[in-house]
Amino acid sequence: MSQTPTHALPSYLNADDLGPWGNYLQQVDRVTPYLGTLSRWVETLKRPKRALIVDVPIELDNGTIAHFEGYRVQHNVSRGPGKGGVRFHQDVTLSEVMALAAWMSVKNAAVNLPYGGAKGGIRVDPRNLSQSELERMTRRYTSEIGVIVGPSKDIPAPDVGTNAQTMAWMMDTYSMNEGATATGVVTGKPIALGGSLGRVEATGRGVFVVACEAARDLNIDVSKSRVVVQGFGNVGGTAARLFHEAGAKVIAAQDHTGTVHNPEGLDVHKLLSHVSQHGGVGGFSGGQAFDKDEFWTLETEFLIPAALESQITAENAPKVRAKVVVEGANGPTTPEADDILAEHGVYVVPDVLANAGGVTVSYFEWVQDFSSFFWSEEEINQRLERIMREAYGSVSQVAKEHKVTLRTAAFIVACTRILQARQVRGLYP
Repeated sequence: MSQTPTHALPSYLNADDLGPWGNYLQQVDRVTPYLGTLSRWVETLKRPKRALIVDVPIELDNGTIAHFEGYRVQHNVSRGPGKGGVRFHQDVTLSEVMALAAWMSVKNAAVNLPYGGAKGGIRVDPRNLSQSELERMTRRYTSEIGVIVGPSKDIPAPDVGTNAQTMAWMMDTYSMNEGATATGVVTGKPIALGGSLGRVEATGRGVFVVACEAARDLNIDVSKSRVVVQGFGNVGGTAARLFHEAGAKVIAAQDHTGTVHNPEGLDVHKLLSHVSQHGGVGGFSGGQAFDKDEFWTLETEFLIPAALESQITAENAPKVRAKVVVEGANGPTTPEADDILAEHGVYVVPDVLANAGGVTVSYFEWVQDFSSFFWSEEEINQRLERIMREAYGSVSQVAKEHKVTLRTAAFIVACTRILQARQVRGLYP
């Protein structure tokens, strides 16, 4: 006599402190009632297919040996190879990497890219390592995860604390170990190694495009709008510049170095130059230093969290006075905060839709690497904008049909696609 199994949490997680993975599980529970007959397969979404934990030992410049924790998690590969970034940050945990991998599964399916979700990371503060130490660490990590990555298996990309140079080291290490140059093993590479034009700005451009689509839905004039940005790296900085060039006023910016505010609008080009010189927005002369907690209370049309996860919480969500939150970062809003924002009539464009521009152009890069045929930046931006608009349109339509938030709608679209693939593939053996 068979009975329905009850699935417990994986034993390697702490049930009392699930971290970002707990946020993801709540999001899956919210979408389950809308999955119909596919809900039979929903447990597929609640556990990663594969989680690899590796030791990353390197010799430091001073001759001592240091060991770092490395991770690569493949959440789901039903729709195609794993795809997701590699993060170098001192707070990286297995729970975080699992959640980020799962959000990649959802994100890739939401914009209908032929990828599953994966993510990697090393628990390290890269600022404490020299360039040669970073190289040795990256190469050792790549060798350790090389058994599960590859151009048709799992394709890493840059994330927090990593960049095009990191990807070049990863590609070279993988290629040397394989005995053949494999440009398609990573994306976000330098142009000289088969990187794609438009990749650096892609995520920020995608944020701007879906923000404009949301503005059209809500009858907001972007050219007369105010914008507040948290995080002023590739994503936040690019989005801020595009808003600025569209006539909007970027009235405040925040990152780990401080908060600056100018109600008349910051000069974004000067601020970007300041950030590249000083490593952050703190000390920028074109605005006033501002309290970091009061940042969330500024009255604005657009609030763009583009830093780390869990920035908008149950504590600060009631204070948010933005009409639209466009999530440039991954997981910046907790489920509790999501509910509060919805109650207060704040329109949230979720991360799995808003910041999918990066992985979309990563897909273009991967396709170009396989074909050895490269597109112009204009072609890439046009293709990116079309895909982002179409994805926003289909998610927005589902949100209206089911009378749910855009996040739940994005999860309905994405989880349906993932589980349909799971269902038709079946279980092996």
